[in-house]
Amino acid sequence: NEMAVLNREDLERREHDTLSHYAAFSDETLGRDKKSLLDGSRTEYQRDRDRILHCKAFRRLSHKTQVFLAPLGDHYRTRLTHTLEVAQISRTIARALALNEDLTEAIALGHDLGHTPFGHTGEDALSGCIATYLGKDVGDKHEYYKHNEQSLRVAEILEYGGKGLNLTHEVRDGILCHTGATRAKTFEGKIVATADRIAYVNHDIDDAIRAGIISEGDLPYSAHEVLGSHHAARITTLINDMVHESDRIGDIQMSAPVWDAMMELREYLFHNVYLHPEILGELSKATGIVEALFSYFIEHTDQVPLECREIAQAHPSSATFNDPICTAVVDYIAGMTDRYARNIYTELFIPRSW
Repeated sequence: NEMAVLNREDLERREHDTLSHYAAFSDETLGRDKKSLLDGSRTEYQRDRDRILHCKAFRRLSHKTQVFLAPLGDHYRTRLTHTLEVAQISRTIARALALNEDLTEAIALGHDLGHTPFGHTGEDALSGCIATYLGKDVGDKHEYYKHNEQSLRVAEILEYGGKGLNLTHEVRDGILCHTGATRAKTFEGKIVATADRIAYVNHDIDDAIRAGIISEGDLPYSAHEVLGSHHAARITTLINDMVHESDRIGDIQMSAPVWDAMMELREYLFHNVYLHPEILGELSKATGIVEALFSYFIEHTDQVPLECREIAQAHPSSATFNDPICTAVVDYIAGMTDRYARNIYTELFIPRSW
């Protein structure tokens, strides 16, 4: 018996035969900024998934912080494992709703490509640095550097020496709109935005319990009552509720009680984990590293890699008010892993032993 070989056209027909009318069909994509020949064996969204998976920025996520800086244990999440968990949760929901899994996975894999070293602390620090450099009021700490916008910049411009990944419109929209007030245009993109929260709320609790900062019994009773009393139960409840509620209303949404319970856990994390003195002490050090590196490279722009400078000159970022020098420094620092940032800081500011 010969094996069945499916080409791109077969896969596209299968989408139309099996997916919901709410799905984004790969042969109906709004396309790419730069035209390219179609692949013989992969749909357009499958190609996007593969381009993201093989890019340098994706690999660097393995050494970028989720919550805990440089954890000694092998089982704490990194930005990469967070991304993989978001992809798994997103695909499970998309599959249950007969939406496009390939599009969902591509958006999920690309949504955090622009995250700085040291997690959201690095993001806040870099945003403050940009504001100070431009002589602006720091104001909202997220105003000048937004990781979703940088993720899109990585995909559109920074990868492949300024050529970018040339992703489809739907994947780029999903990456940009996975956080913030604007929702993605596709149902698949909306799934990733909520799956991102499902993932980090649950795995940050798991990591905090592993670190001994909280215990399962410390979590709000009301959240236990609605979502379940352990990690797997909570994720199962959140996914199932999102599937059933989305199917009921014809949009991507959770029921109010389940959403409120998840937000209660998120609030608990902010007060009891993210702002815990042990974590804040380490995060203040990370802020100092980012600020020192920014100040140094603004004054010594010639030491920023030439590729960063050339790309910034050709494509300055609107986040830096189109200032090529600031853009080059921001792109360089944002792309650093935690350990690379620490090593550069040590090389620049810590005296060497004789």
